[in-house]
Amino acid sequence: MEHEQTAVDLRKEPVPVPVPVSEPEPEPEPEPEPDAARRGRGRRTAALIAAGAALGVLAGSVTGYAIQYGRKPTPLPPLAQQHLTQPKPQAPNESASARALNANRWHKTDDDLAKLLLEAPGGAKVVESGSESPDEYAADYYEKPNGGLASQLQHDVRRVAMVRWSEDDRDYVTIRLLQYRDRSGADWYQHAHRYMSEDRYAGNDGKDLPGVPSEYGHLWVDSGQKEKPGYLPTKSARVLARRGDIVMEISYFDNRGVIDEKDVVDLAKRQWERL
Repeated sequence: MEHEQTAVDLRKEPVPVPVPVSEPEPEPEPEPEPDAARRGRGRRTAALIAAGAALGVLAGSVTGYAIQYGRKPTPLPPLAQQHLTQPKPQAPNESASARALNANRWHKTDDDLAKLLLEAPGGAKVVESGSESPDEYAADYYEKPNGGLASQLQHDVRRVAMVRWSEDDRDYVTIRLLQYRDRSGADWYQHAHRYMSEDRYAGNDGKDLPGVPSEYGHLWVDSGQKEKPGYLPTKSARVLARRGDIVMEISYFDNRGVIDEKDVVDLAKRQWERL
């Protein structure tokens, strides 16, 4: 038919519906490292830095030494007095003394040992004074002189000086100076009087000598009088002190049985000062 129209599809074309685009899922955040791991990494970093600094210092020192080693030594400036006048050495003759030959090594204890002895007080009667040989000393001091002399020689006694005086025929004082080859001999003699605690001697352990370091000086005074039929009572005191290689020994005897300890101490102090 003319009027017949072509059938038209009146349906609407489908409108495309926008599809929502899916957002990408967020990446998971890294988990924090443990504290121990961070501390370990920090320590390793500090150690590497310290090692690098040490190697740098060492390399610099080695380089400096190498450079210095290759340089020529710097000459010292000339002396103000290049030619000093000195006396010509002379051969010793008969008048040359031991002190003159050893002037650079001389000590007052190398002089005459008797010069260091205390002088007897005014009014005292000097019985004996001067140098004493070791055998003379042993014969006068020891009950068994041969054994005493052997002990002294074994410990290298060098020389002995002695002075002895009496006052009013009552107090008798003997001072000896014994010099040894070194301090070990003097130390031996200083501590070789343990027998003093026996009753036949002081009868006590004694005590430190006032005014003298405790390890260097000791004083004994008899605990009581010693009596013998037909004789007056007696009493004794003894002092031992060491200074260097010299031992001073003081024997104080009273034939009335009375001793003032202060007198003994004063005597010992004055002899100690002379050393």
